[in-house]
Amino acid sequence: MGWSEYALAFAAFFLTHSVPLRPPVKRRLVGVLGARGFTLAYSALSLFVLGWLIEASSRAPYVGLWDWAPWQNHVPLTVMGVVCLLLALSLGRPNPFSFGGAGNDRFDPAHPGLVRWTRHPLLLALALWAGAHLVPNGDLAHVLLFGTFAGFALLGMWIVDRRRRREMGPRWDELLAKVRAGPVVPVPQSAAGLALRCGLALGVYLLLLAAHPYLFGVSPLPV
Repeated sequence: MGWSEYALAFAAFFLTHSVPLRPPVKRRLVGVLGARGFTLAYSALSLFVLGWLIEASSRAPYVGLWDWAPWQNHVPLTVMGVVCLLLALSLGRPNPFSFGGAGNDRFDPAHPGLVRWTRHPLLLALALWAGAHLVPNGDLAHVLLFGTFAGFALLGMWIVDRRRRREMGPRWDELLAKVRAGPVVPVPQSAAGLALRCGLALGVYLLLLAAHPYLFGVSPLPV
């Protein structure tokens, strides 16, 4: 289907990332599925559409914008280590400033974790993933794909900040001031927990490295 499938996949991506999150729609879905059910269903739908979009980009007609060189693969190989670490250290952790947090009522500004450096670690991970993959993918379809994701993530930080600030009121500024008052390098609540998450990041990185040729049809290792 070429560009037609690519455009259709892009449209589906934006629709699935906007319509279900509109307050009236989300309230209805949460009422039917429950909060946890909505999160699981929305996550599954997002991953499915993302996979489709990536596949559609590989089937789009090739229009080269810059040539590939072996050194370019080192960029995502390096940056993806940081991405995996961001995900491992932030998923399932309280974060009232962004989405993806768990147990936000238990957030301790004295032990903010990654929130001390970025309010939106998941969006930062998405921006880094997309930006790093732009370098070795110089064809038009992939430049549009990864460039859009990078812009989507950066714009999303501003949008989520506005939404959370409106929802939390004065507490947003008070909580942020307490976080910024702490040490630049926050002390972890549990050294064992930190080691476990770092080990998880390494495991995910190695798994992605091994699975990349099977999932996306190309090895990320330099030739």
